[in-house]
Amino acid sequence: MTWLRSFEASARRQSFTAAGEELGLTQAAVSQHIKCLEETLGTALFRRLRRGVELTPEGGAYLPHVQAAFRSLASSTAELFGPRSGRIVTLRSPISFTSLWLAPRLPAFAATFPDTRLEITTIHVPADYVGEAEGFDIRFGIQPFAGRESYRLTFERLVPAAAPFLLRGLRDAAQWRRLPLLSVSGAREMWPDWFACAGLSPPPGRAFLVCDSFVVAFEAACAGAGVVLASRPLADAALADGRLVWLSEIELAGEAGHFITHRAGRALSPHEQSVLDWMRDEANG
Repeated sequence: MTWLRSFEASARRQSFTAAGEELGLTQAAVSQHIKCLEETLGTALFRRLRRGVELTPEGGAYLPHVQAAFRSLASSTAELFGPRSGRIVTLRSPISFTSLWLAPRLPAFAATFPDTRLEITTIHVPADYVGEAEGFDIRFGIQPFAGRESYRLTFERLVPAAAPFLLRGLRDAAQWRRLPLLSVSGAREMWPDWFACAGLSPPPGRAFLVCDSFVVAFEAACAGAGVVLASRPLADAALADGRLVWLSEIELAGEAGHFITHRAGRALSPHEQSVLDWMRDEANG
């Protein structure tokens, strides 16, 4: 790195002496750095003149790459360790929560925090949380979460819903149970619990269309593929604007929900604390 700094300054100033003055080195030290660099690369980078130096074709070709590398290093250093580094807030979040709850609020976030950069990583399976990532995680489940401080954002309530045009050919409201049921794989498969809560038997012989995330099942329901057990409040906007309609007054509710979490005992930066407060206000608004 020292050799490259001497090379870049000498090429720019066209003088070993001027480069040394800029770098706080003697002319002899700069000359030695250039010699070592040339020997390592196996080619001459400068022509030594009576007054100053000039780049060889090889040196001229090399210079812009060295300068670009220095600019990139300076930019990365400022980004990670400079005054703006404290303005970066990282968030790992399930894709359904990110798409349906957070994304519609991002314009308001940008207006509230114009100097904060929010870096979002979407989570698809619980194993994606493995690691020592700092910042915030959005976790779905029931408190507590081992080793993490958590703050509730939602209580999940589940209600059957479908696209309104899917219901036009039905003779009565109860016939929706003959439509395809859209399901979410894994622990989020809650149709049997909803039918039990409603005092109903699951319709015999009805195939479940299984999706790997709620947002996929939600979009499929909006497209008319079947009935989704809509997770509120994630689906509230679609229920309010008519993309989906309620099919039952019975909601399956429990203690599960979404929480914003961070590593226990970790001191938050001022920007992180502001983002945490904003998300809690949005959830309670």
